[in-house]
Amino acid sequence: MNGPLAPLQEGLIDLSGFTVLNHYRLFGAAFLEYVDAEQPTLIHAPNDSRYRFYQFGAQYQRAITRPLNFDLWIRRPDEFKAAFNRMLDAINTAANNQLSPVDSYKRSGEMRRVLYTAQQAVGCVADSLRNANRARKRVGQVFERLILLLVQETGLTCEPRTVVLPVPGGDGFTMKYELDLVFSKNGVVWTGETPLLPGEVIGSVKTTSKDRIDKVFLDKKMISALVGRDVPVVGVFLHDVQRAKRSGSIFGIASTFKRNHFLGYSVALGSLDGVYFVDPRPEMESDGALSARIAGIETLILRDLWTLTA
Repeated sequence: MNGPLAPLQEGLIDLSGFTVLNHYRLFGAAFLEYVDAEQPTLIHAPNDSRYRFYQFGAQYQRAITRPLNFDLWIRRPDEFKAAFNRMLDAINTAANNQLSPVDSYKRSGEMRRVLYTAQQAVGCVADSLRNANRARKRVGQVFERLILLLVQETGLTCEPRTVVLPVPGGDGFTMKYELDLVFSKNGVVWTGETPLLPGEVIGSVKTTSKDRIDKVFLDKKMISALVGRDVPVVGVFLHDVQRAKRSGSIFGIASTFKRNHFLGYSVALGSLDGVYFVDPRPEMESDGALSARIAGIETLILRDLWTLTA
């Protein structure tokens, strides 16, 4: 690896990175500084003016980034760092049961912008790498870690966990689940004797719901049945957007969200206890059936965490 992106590329691949929230602040600011200095080509999606792409230079095989929502993307490094600090202040305020003061911050949408920029900066650096599959997996891991660290920042206990649940009447059969997050308040410590304790909430964290949302619904249904009580499960997603050919251009964007599947699962399998997006699709806010079930990420971090773990 060489060139001005090399430190960020190496930092992304290094599995020891992204262990504290400040790593995301530093990484995001460094990528924005690279954009300021190098001025990669900016390409507009012809079918949605909000979304744009960066194209790197010849040094990076003229690779093109994922689509970026410029309504959320923070472009100035200093603005990003300041907004990141305000987000941490708001989380601290909410964690100290001072929920009213953060209401205006929650409505401002700044948390979405901060988290979107932090995570998509990681995605853009990944797009500059030659090994796309390796990079894609790492981006997902970094997003899971970001949500874990945010929940921990509130003071709640949060960890990934693998549980093995016996099948009732199954003559010793068990089912194994690798859970992205399990969080709770009051410092509940898992000893391994009871796979899931009352007050613990499962979080499924993915960059997109495409081809994954059915598993979240099924996991809630199955785990609740195996444990013998309702187990709260929430889904956390970055976005549901991908590049697609539109209007004769390969730089269009398309939604990957499956509205009818989502609502069908909600009816047939039972609703999840929360679904949260960093970059929600417009219909998730304008469609009453969806807006009743889907919220922005700030609703989880600044409000629902305490309701879910009550």
